[in-house]
Amino acid sequence: MKHTLISAALALGLSTAAHAAPENYSIDPSHTYSHWSLSHLGFSMQQGRFNKTSGKITLDMAAKSGSADISIDAASIDSGWPKRDEHLRGEDFFNATQFPSLTFKSSKFQFKGDKLVAVDGQLTMLGVSKPVKLNVSHFHCGNHPMANKPWCGAAASASIKRSDFGMSKYLPGVGDEVQITIQVEASKD
Repeated sequence: MKHTLISAALALGLSTAAHAAPENYSIDPSHTYSHWSLSHLGFSMQQGRFNKTSGKITLDMAAKSGSADISIDAASIDSGWPKRDEHLRGEDFFNATQFPSLTFKSSKFQFKGDKLVAVDGQLTMLGVSKPVKLNVSHFHCGNHPMANKPWCGAAASASIKRSDFGMSKYLPGVGDEVQITIQVEASKD
């Protein structure tokens, strides 16, 4: 009898987990930033970030799948020096007037056990879309202690060539290879 009850409970638990619905999350803009770094004439690695990010993430932990639709405000670039930021917003680089956002869209999340380890998607910048794989070094979901609701966070990184997206001004002095690190937090809808 005891064996039957345990078996029934396990079967019910597995059945519930197998049929768990995907969950939708909204990006928390106050805890989400895309950082970048690239070589400046070989003297230093210049760094900065984008201050405004929005979007949605869907996670299906039972199916080990997910999707993301993220938008980054190009004009929110912040290198720590306003004059350089103005140049980066201009036609030589991000052309933020004509291309106000960078987007990343994915429907291919890769899991190893319960941990998200990579996200394959399409990065669109300056109107050009290219495949980009984000390697996830940190992933955690749980109940947020202050918001008192389900929350997920991740750290992901990739390396891209800016020239692949048509951003070739000042090559090779200003590096072509850009290291990207994304810190993201999102709350369950």
